[in-house]
Amino acid sequence: MKSKLLPVLSGAACVAFFALAAADESAVPPTTHPDAEDWKDLIAKDFSNTDALTGVWSWSGDGVLTASKDECIWTKADFDNFIIDLEFKTADETNSGVIVYCTDTKNWIPNSVEVQIADDHSKMWGQDAAASWRCAAIFGHLPARKSLVKKPGEWNRYTITCVDKMIYVMLNGEMVTEMDMSKWTSAKTNPDGSEIPPWLSTPFAELATKGKIGLQGKHAGAPIYFRNIRIKELK
Repeated sequence: MKSKLLPVLSGAACVAFFALAAADESAVPPTTHPDAEDWKDLIAKDFSNTDALTGVWSWSGDGVLTASKDECIWTKADFDNFIIDLEFKTADETNSGVIVYCTDTKNWIPNSVEVQIADDHSKMWGQDAAASWRCAAIFGHLPARKSLVKKPGEWNRYTITCVDKMIYVMLNGEMVTEMDMSKWTSAKTNPDGSEIPPWLSTPFAELATKGKIGLQGKHAGAPIYFRNIRIKELK
């Protein structure tokens, strides 16, 4: 049967076939941003599934989530294998993040993985920042292949897939970061020899791959905005 199909999938038909395969939303990780409309809300509108601090995080009337202080919002539930799909908007010099696999929300920095959100168009987080501090990097550990974050005031889309020790980050339609945590056996240097910030003191190879999910708030005085924050748990 396969030998008979191959001649049929030639020319334009072959191109169309592989284009459809490339856009397969059911793949893990997805090869395109998924239709997440029916997925669960990661952050409930009444914050009932989070530990949100009163007066810090709030929803606007048009469904935008933001914070007034540098405080993270955390899910009450722990998650292991999942896909997060969300939109975010930066302001000038925004530095925020999506935090996964957190096992200690009181001391989250060395006990989690942060997918960085940053205003790469600013001097502070673009020209002056290390590549692993820019948007879509695994903060302090692995830079994104390219900078695709839009200018402040424009909406961006993240699809973040976490399957055991594999983390995949899609930003604005392109897979820009792929990490195998098992390769990060040191807390001092990355596999490429670059230095890891000293406050990230747990080797990723030793981190648990189940924990809470968080969003970082108004860090360093610059706001961050989120909307359509949804999650799909993988079996």
